[in-house]
Amino acid sequence: MGDAWAVCKPFVTGSLAGCIAGTIVQPIDIVKVRIQVGAAEGGSTSPAVIARQILHNEGFRGFYQGITGMIARQVLYTGSRLGLYDKFTAMALSKPGEALPFWKSSVCALSAGGIAAVIGNPADLSLIRMQTDTMLPEAQRRNYRHVLHAFATIVRQEGALGLLEGAGPTATRAMALNFGMLAFNSKAKELLAAMGCTKGGAVQVLGGAVTGGFFGSVFSLPFDFVKTQMQKMKPDPHTGELPFKGPIDCALKTVRAGGPLRFYAGFPAYFARTGPVSAITLIAQDALKKMWKTVGL
Repeated sequence: MGDAWAVCKPFVTGSLAGCIAGTIVQPIDIVKVRIQVGAAEGGSTSPAVIARQILHNEGFRGFYQGITGMIARQVLYTGSRLGLYDKFTAMALSKPGEALPFWKSSVCALSAGGIAAVIGNPADLSLIRMQTDTMLPEAQRRNYRHVLHAFATIVRQEGALGLLEGAGPTATRAMALNFGMLAFNSKAKELLAAMGCTKGGAVQVLGGAVTGGFFGSVFSLPFDFVKTQMQKMKPDPHTGELPFKGPIDCALKTVRAGGPLRFYAGFPAYFARTGPVSAITLIAQDALKKMWKTVGL
């Protein structure tokens, strides 16, 4: 039991931390995704306008559209990336207790993010489609009832590989997010400890979490924009052609349509979602680790 728990503990901790944070910021995530879709299709990119539209058209429940997809994504993706990061950093240490060089923590973060993104892609794909479904004409809606229904429908209509639609940009985005979030969180904690902050104290934990949340948002938004466009695209009803041939084609068309700053459409809403969710995740992760120690696990 002890050995099994030691192996599973980082992943269980990451999954629980992700679910706590994801539930809190789900309404902001809905607004962020719809802003990105609106930016690509010429619709509104105002967070206030989008929020009012959701409330008016779908009611309060609209802000929790795709909640089952979010939970599945946090368990599969966040659990994997935080768990793998802890495993990789432990393996990278030359001796217990030493400070890991920034380049090593960066490599660990990038590797954990890429691997976790592939593991969590089915849930991420389902979440994006569920969150944007009501924006489609009624005849084109997928009408997924929950995440398991989404998985089954995708496999039936698109084949098993359909679950990996957009895995490339999803992995790239996850690597950028993990690099900004985890590597900078670790570095900020190290610097705060050197400045005299108590190790594991509120100042160190909060400071590292906020720093990781900010840099995670800055590095990942362009990749998140492309990922969203790839995952929600549908064939043209007349020609049967998809709007983008791949992530690079999507990026090039985005630049031609609105310049490089188009990738940062909705940055305030994205940071309002990604910054806090990263910070809350890291704070929850630290709290859960302390709880395991307190109860002897």
